[in-house]
Amino acid sequence: MTGLLLPSDHELLLRLLRTPTVSPLEAGGGEPAAQLWQAQTDYAEAAQAIGFRLARHDCARPADALRDDVPAAVREAAGTPGFLAGQPSLVLRLGRALPLGSTVMFNVHLDTVAGLEPVSFDGRRFTGRGAIDAKGPAVALLAGIRHAIQAGAAIGRDIGVILQVVSGEEGGGLGTLGTRRLVAAGFHGRVNIFCEPTGLRYLTRATAAMTARVRVTGQGSIDDRPEAGHNATVLLGFLAQHFAASLGGSFCVAGLHTGDQHNRVYGTGELLLNLPYESSAEGEDLAARVELVFRDGLAEFAGKFGDNPVFARTAADAAEITTLDWLKRGLPCLNGGDRWAENLLTAHAGLTPHAADEPAFTCDAIWMDGVPGAFTAVFGPGSLAENNAHAPGEYADLAELEEFAAAVARILLAFARTPVLKGIR
Repeated sequence: MTGLLLPSDHELLLRLLRTPTVSPLEAGGGEPAAQLWQAQTDYAEAAQAIGFRLARHDCARPADALRDDVPAAVREAAGTPGFLAGQPSLVLRLGRALPLGSTVMFNVHLDTVAGLEPVSFDGRRFTGRGAIDAKGPAVALLAGIRHAIQAGAAIGRDIGVILQVVSGEEGGGLGTLGTRRLVAAGFHGRVNIFCEPTGLRYLTRATAAMTARVRVTGQGSIDDRPEAGHNATVLLGFLAQHFAASLGGSFCVAGLHTGDQHNRVYGTGELLLNLPYESSAEGEDLAARVELVFRDGLAEFAGKFGDNPVFARTAADAAEITTLDWLKRGLPCLNGGDRWAENLLTAHAGLTPHAADEPAFTCDAIWMDGVPGAFTAVFGPGSLAENNAHAPGEYADLAELEEFAAAVARILLAFARTPVLKGIR
């Protein structure tokens, strides 16, 4: 099925791509101010043209950002003027508010990572930051819903549709300022689709991640007396390779920074570890292992360098000057299954499930974990890697957006004609 995206949809996508919506957590000094209010307003106007009404359009409050389970970067930025006010989230509703069992929810984000890209459309391919993640899918979503409305009178009458159009997905915000609030407010349905690039295969899992920070707060020295100070560079470098060799599993030994000059011994610095997990129990076990490996690493460092005159002071004081804390911890994972809903997507809507052995990834779908009576899947066109999401040259082909729009229509039409489990409707 082709031709679902009209010229007006092409124009909307190009307008969204030209509107800078870089997450404040991603923005550097050279990034233009994010215009998320404007982008969401443009999107709402297009949705209202096909029958949607505005249900909510607001921002997180300071209390939402200062919870213990909010990533430290978000908590620290919350007091920055304009940080919360510049990240609105939008809820649109088609039809009257209906029971959970008669409602489908779609979630899509309009914020992007940093690095603005040239915007273009050559009749076949859209390029620009957000083309595949996730402004292109957002526009295709509207096209698919429009087609479903035209093809089935029940859509918007007997079947309600909710659109969550959020900020705060990128930059490590992880939906704590957007999606989590909307889910907690009850804006979800029996079937919930989070629009992320999955190669048009639906995924019922979403991982979460923790960020551990190892900090050294010692005393530096000049290069002529390296033995007089604490060498944070050597200590953190040792711990980085110790984590890499001892922790096991898949994780990212990330940023390590002490200083930039060649003629100083730096006594302070930090090392970051990013640690994905697929269940809350796995996350807690992983956190315990990280702390054990950290303590073992300090002991090994002390034993290895205690007799080295240049690093003896660092070795002796390593346990005292080195700490491990958590910048991000305690986020949920989505790991659900629902025989009725998965049969709906496969047998009735013609979708293909993600292979069970393929890795999942982190997205805002984690906030649907444990919501009673709700099935959630991550589903969208393209690939984060192949379509250069978060990288130079991000693109979305019109053909894959058309395929996604057609799939959205099939989901809604299948939902409208498939009996819902008793006790849910």
